[in-house]
Amino acid sequence: MPTLADIEIAAKVYAEARRDLTEKVTALHDEIEALKRQRMPVIRRRIQAATEAREELAALVDSSRTLFEKPRTRTFHDVKVGLAKARGKVSWEDAKAVIARIRKQLPDQADLLIKVTETLRKKALSDLPVADVKRLGVTVAEAGDEVVVKATDTEIDKMVDALLGVSAADDDSEEG
Repeated sequence: MPTLADIEIAAKVYAEARRDLTEKVTALHDEIEALKRQRMPVIRRRIQAATEAREELAALVDSSRTLFEKPRTRTFHDVKVGLAKARGKVSWEDAKAVIARIRKQLPDQADLLIKVTETLRKKALSDLPVADVKRLGVTVAEAGDEVVVKATDTEIDKMVDALLGVSAADDDSEEG
């Protein structure tokens, strides 16, 4: 049977492996940031040039609307230009009031117009007493003690954890 000394040694090996990985991830991150700093001025200029060219093209199409009566769009050099029916933007100030009016004035369309979302919160359910969870018809699996190996350090380690597949996102999953 392993002793606490054996576990301490294994923890040290794991910590050293994480430290080495953290150094490599930090170096990669630093290289990416340096490359961004180097390339961003050119990319910003290209973005500006593309934006200006698009605006000029849009102005040409806008001033030549009669050329786009039939067909309403054309494609030149993999760029579709022309006119299209605008969908318009839908907005409201009080969603609850709109929902109430839909339910009153268009009850037969409420299911189509109103999205109702109900999900279970796994974390909250797992915090309930076992008797309550069972009474609700929820199955509790693997509820005994579990092995914990978790680093307790910095932001870089969050990147390392992401690379290692360690995630806290499982807490509120909607899956059953």
